[in-house]
Parts: sequence; C-alpha cells; structure tokens
Amino acid sequence: MGDASDMITAGKRDIDLTGEALPVLRTAVPGPESIAWLQRLEATECPGSTARRVLRDGRTRRPSILWSEALGSNVADVDGNIYVDLCAGFGVASIGHRHPAVVAAGKAQLDRLPHAMGDAFADVRRVMLMEALSRLTGMPRVMLVTSGSEAVEVAMKTAVLATGRHKIVAFRGAYHGLSIAPLAALGHQVEQRQGPFRAMLGGAVTLAPFGGALPDLSDVAAVLVEPVQGRGGMRAPPPGWLAGLRAAARSAGALVIHDEVYCGLGRTGSLFAGGAERDAAGKPLSPDLLCVGKALGGGFPIAACLGTDAAMAAWSSNAGALHTQTFLGNPIGCAMALASLDVITSEGLTARAADQGARWAEALVGVPGVRGVTGRGLMLGVVVDDAPTVTARMLQRGWLVLPCGEHSEAIGLTPPLTISSALLDGAVAALAECVG
Repeated sequence: MGDASDMITAGKRDIDLTGEALPVLRTAVPGPESIAWLQRLEATECPGSTARRVLRDGRTRRPSILWSEALGSNVADVDGNIYVDLCAGFGVASIGHRHPAVVAAGKAQLDRLPHAMGDAFADVRRVMLMEALSRLTGMPRVMLVTSGSEAVEVAMKTAVLATGRHKIVAFRGAYHGLSIAPLAALGHQVEQRQGPFRAMLGGAVTLAPFGGALPDLSDVAAVLVEPVQGRGGMRAPPPGWLAGLRAAARSAGALVIHDEVYCGLGRTGSLFAGGAERDAAGKPLSPDLLCVGKALGGGFPIAACLGTDAAMAAWSSNAGALHTQTFLGNPIGCAMALASLDVITSEGLTARAADQGARWAEALVGVPGVRGVTGRGLMLGVVVDDAPTVTARMLQRGWLVLPCGEHSEAIGLTPPLTISSALLDGAVAALAECVG
C-alpha cells in the first residue's frame, strides 16, 4: 500500500475547478507528477488493462495524464493542469462530473446502507430505480447489473431463453463490451480483440453491414444493434433502417436488442436514440430488449437490461438464478442513478443535446481539414486525417478527446450535456489549430 502522504498530497496543486473553465496548463503535458504516477501505475497494473504509456527514461510513449479531480466539464491532473473533457469519461459524465445532486444522493445512501444482498435481499432504492426506469422507457421488466457489457450479455441470454435459438446478428463497427458474450458480437477491431479468444466464442454471431442489408433471420435469436454506433465512429444509420430491421426481426420471430449504453439517456438529442425513429404505426420505435449504462449512475458503475413482459418471462421458466451477482442493485448505485435520471429529465438535457449538437456540428464542418461530421446530438465523430495525432495535439492544448472508428479515422466527441457554448466554441478553435 502507498503511504499516507500519497493519499494526502496526490493532485493537491491549489486547484480551483469551476466546472466550465477553458484549459489552464501549468506544466508540460504530461507533467512530472503525472509521469511519476504513470510509472507506478505500469509497475503494478496488468498490461492488458491499458496500453503502456511510459518509457524507461520517463518520457511517454503517447501523451497521457493522471486525473486527480473533476467537476462539470473540467478535469484536473496531478500537476494542477485543468482540461476540458470532451469525452465525458466515456459518456459516463453526461450530467457533468461530480454533479452535486448525484454526489449528495450517494453520500446519503452510504451513510444509511452501502450494500444489500444481490438476488437474496433487495433494498428500497433498488425497487425505486427499477420503477423509475420502467416509467421512463415503457419497459415493464428490469434486470440491474454493474456494467454495460453485462447488460448486453443479459439481453443476449434473454433472447436465447425466449426463442430457443442461439444465433445473434450484430453489425460491423459495433462495440458492445469485451466480456465473452459481447465480445462474440464485436464488430470493431475484430481481429485484434477477438483473435486470442476465438475458440471460446462459439461462432454463433453473424456480422452484417451497419445500415445495410440484413441476412436471413429465420433461425436467429436476436438482432443486436447500437441505434447510433459509438466506438465504431459515432455513426447513425440511414432513416428508416432501424424500423425495417425491427419489422424483419418480428416477421422472423427474432428479438431486437437496442444497445443504448453509450447513445441513450439523452445524448443524441432524444431520450433514446432508437426512439427518434417511428414504426409503421407512427409510434416511437421500441425494441424487445433495451440496454442502458454509462450515464445511468452519474459516475457509479451500474447498468440495466430492460425488456417486455414477453421477453423477460423466459427467465421465470427456469429454476434458480441463471444470472446474478453479489452487487446486483447496489444501494449506492441505485440512489445515484435515481438522482442522475432526475437531472437528465428535469433539466431538459435531452433537448439541450439536440440544440447544442446541431449548432456544434455546423461549426465543426467548417473547420479546414475536417472531412465530415457524423452522429447526432452531442455524440459526434469528426473525420480527419490522422486522428491519433490530432488527439495528441488536442491533449497538449488541454482538450480531452479520443479517436473512434474502425481505422481511427475520426475524433469522437461526447462531452457532458451540460457543457457551455463557450467551451464548445473553444473546442472548435482548438481543433482548427490541431488539424492538418
């Protein structure tokens, strides 16, 4: 264990975060404290968790920093540098980092009951969260889990139980997580990520072109789709494609799974990206199973698979708990998720994402060297030459972004839905300096 001074002094650089400040850089990026901590990280962390960052002489293989504090749209590192997080922590901080309502809910629950007993004994927050999710989505049944990847796994299991079939159709560019079942449905960097584990994956998944023609679904349990792809390049499908997918699946007796872990809860300018499209009756498109996560917990690891009565009834025909875990419906996570959902709905963040995203996309298209902008709302991909290099240049200026797309052809932008217009304009100016 580290000594007490580590815990007391790490990142204490007289930082005063406002939550909406432009970048303030006090050292080179990375600074000496970040490099020192990154060296310690590499000495202990499994190399499979993150790419190696630090060379033996203390230089970094690629720019990286060590976070110490965050608020709103800002992140501070251990050197006291302040950044603007245009990733929202992989979409988790949709309502901003450390939202006071979510923090207060978590602290209050921690003082009362930090843990219940999974599938054996629930608590009231778990019931309240499932009721809130059901009201919000129109899905009557909920299974709570700890990650988006697990939510997708539950959805895939549900489809197998409900249909008696074992095949899944997913899409090129898809990213549903890297645990075994979602890994089998991976359509993003497939050879790199599936290769060592292919013998474990079973060959039950067929990949189809996203936005293109569907294969025969007659023996398929489910079609698994991100209504707007995230890691695959922040890509929305052509209008009408999702509705056609749903109709084809229904005709074949297959279920439809919407993975809205990344694109859901307001990010794309509609509460759920799939719901922005209408079915043949003119109603918002509704899947059989819906996966949510990331933004759900406001910073706490919690996710959910929601489904129709017909789909979820398949679990009741089996004795025992076929899918459970020790931390199922953790009370702190449930309390924070309830607060997070309240902020998203009461503060009008979905409409804000639509308005700000449209304005921002128009400005980004006008940046010299930008070859296109994909996505919807505040889930945008900016297509540029050599996105990894542009990413590194943006970090040097205090802007946190990541590449996306099968060949890292774009810069992914998923900032907090609360981000100010001034910071969005600043990001455009920074990008203009970094492209080309």
